[in-house]
Amino acid sequence: MLDKMTPNQRLMVAVLLSVVFFVVYTAIFPPEQPELAQTQQKNTQNVELKQNVQASVTPQASSVDSVVGHEISTDEKMAANDLSTLVTVTNKDFILKMDTLGRISSKELLQAKYNDKEDQHAQLIPATGTKPLFIRFLDTNLNDEATKVAYTANVSEISLDDSPKKVTLTQKLSNLTVTKDITFYTDGHYDVKVSLSDDKRYFIYLGQRPQITEQMMTVSGAMVYTDDELVTIIEDGDAEGRKAFSGVELISAFDQYSASIMYGFSKDTNIIVERDRDNNPVIYFEALQNMDFNGYLGQKNYKTLKSINPVLTNAIEYGWFTFASKPLFQLLSWLHGIFGNWGWSIIALTILIRAVLYPLTYKGMVSMQRLKEISPQVKAVQAKYKGDPQRMNAAVMDLYKKNGANPLGGCLPMLLQIPVFFAIYRVLLNAVELQGAEWALWIDDLSRMDSTFILPILMGASMYYQQKITPSNFTDPMQEKVFKFLPIIFTFFFLTFPSGLVLYWFINNMFSIGQQFIVNAQFKNAKDAEIAVSDHAKKMQHKEIEQEKSESKNSKKSSGKKDD
Repeated sequence: MLDKMTPNQRLMVAVLLSVVFFVVYTAIFPPEQPELAQTQQKNTQNVELKQNVQASVTPQASSVDSVVGHEISTDEKMAANDLSTLVTVTNKDFILKMDTLGRISSKELLQAKYNDKEDQHAQLIPATGTKPLFIRFLDTNLNDEATKVAYTANVSEISLDDSPKKVTLTQKLSNLTVTKDITFYTDGHYDVKVSLSDDKRYFIYLGQRPQITEQMMTVSGAMVYTDDELVTIIEDGDAEGRKAFSGVELISAFDQYSASIMYGFSKDTNIIVERDRDNNPVIYFEALQNMDFNGYLGQKNYKTLKSINPVLTNAIEYGWFTFASKPLFQLLSWLHGIFGNWGWSIIALTILIRAVLYPLTYKGMVSMQRLKEISPQVKAVQAKYKGDPQRMNAAVMDLYKKNGANPLGGCLPMLLQIPVFFAIYRVLLNAVELQGAEWALWIDDLSRMDSTFILPILMGASMYYQQKITPSNFTDPMQEKVFKFLPIIFTFFFLTFPSGLVLYWFINNMFSIGQQFIVNAQFKNAKDAEIAVSDHAKKMQHKEIEQEKSESKNSKKSSGKKDD
């Protein structure tokens, strides 16, 4: 069955089972992914662009179309492939290049902790697809000319230190001059001012999303964040037609850890999202003759984004658990300020979560113990009324009631914890801060899998031991056999997971084991006390019987003497 499930479905099952401490006697199904609430956005509407917008491109099928994301003319394709570097911007953390079409053609991150899967320096701009700051004119003739005339720059190289640096790009066409004034900052953001010598309709592109790191259960695609705090996410492969937005605070094309972001628009700026040939989202906006806005190209580091502009923190995507994930990340970040180590911060966060949820988990464990104690009686009742399901159910429920046991008591309290566990899971999976973060011993990068497999094996072993000391009352032998194999299955699930996630689940299991020990000890002590009381009562009863016999015997002797 597991082979037929998608990776996301398997992970859902894994987390659900872990959250309820692997009590699989209940029917636990992974929650369905909610549909994006795009249709509920008050500023979002489906629109068909006018025919004159469509006239700016000539339909032709070619792989080169992916360079700009649209079907384009032959002349434009030739220019689109011209990636000659016009300006190079460097500092200690990155190398950024702009090409002769006035686009940001590449940005290479120099820090080793951001390296890609092949351990090469991360490249934020894909080789194909649209690129940031690409301009497309509505007028077909003007657009054709613009794709043939190269921009010029006032400088060819910029070295960023502690102060921002400005570059001016100019494109002189027959009847129009385009000027781009771009100011670059060391933190990865930039300011843009585009000026046209004449008022012409044109569009500026956000660029294709980075394609560096992608893990299971992460979302990649495009985001539109509006001024009413509503988020629309269009995942890769799910783009449908054209959509227009107004009142936009920021637009983002993102993967797991990095993003290309533009923001600082006027409220009436028309943001357009359409799809490319692979149904991936392409974002651009209709610009004015004189247009000012801002951009960011880099990792989604919370502190960096907040220092640039607090609104940019909304570009960090946690999915439909954002309501819980955001405060949890802030708590994790606060703990990091105390410990100075993300690994110990994860452990501290796990302890805090377990402390808050202790009453719920304790109640669930107690309920499971009670069910275990009356399990033989339940089986006897089921055997007695085997041919009468109605009477059997009534008798079982009556048995539960008399013993203060609730068949759902062990499950429901822990099911309520699922949002919290999923939220922390999304935090640890999307936190770019974990890249290159050491914990201790052999764990030198919490964002990557443990190549020694020691941590996943420890997690699996802790799960096995937790399972062993957790009371169960299986009625189906096959179900019990499957249950015993879960630690092995989960260990394989976690082998390729980031170490930070595995560390969290391992510590969580250890606390579950400790809590289960406490509950088991309490029940053992209570049972021992009950036995002791019962034995004492029996002894007292026996003593009373013996005393009565003695008194009766003495009474008979006394009566016999009187008769004499």
